[in-house]
Amino acid sequence: MGRLIKAVLVLAVAGFVALVGYAYLADLTPTTAQVTLPVTLHAD
Repeated sequence: MGRLIKAVLVLAVAGFVALVGYAYLADLTPTTAQVTLPVTLHAD
């Protein structure tokens, strides 16, 4: 039972390290585009 808990903890730590590494090294910048929309103002 101790080996099973140890294996689960090792996998959890490895998954966390992989997630942090992906977040820092991957290109996670969103694509940007300029959007222009006409606006009608009713100032009555």
